[in-house]
Amino acid sequence: MPLYEYLCRGCGLPFERYVRAWGDPVDCPACGGASVEKKVSSFAFTGAGGDGASAGGGCGCGRGACGCHH
Repeated sequence: MPLYEYLCRGCGLPFERYVRAWGDPVDCPACGGASVEKKVSSFAFTGAGGDGASAGGGCGCGRGACGCHH
């Protein structure tokens, strides 16, 4: 299951959620609101070479889980 980033339009909480299918409904974990915006994840973008390490100064993971120590 892919992990997506969301922003609640009601309370402004940014959160992440594993979603099985693109159209699955997602509610805010804080306020329960259904008006959420799917954000573009930082790992979706890579450097000019396509390996993520070039032109961007890192792999793009932003969390260090890949071993790049960001």
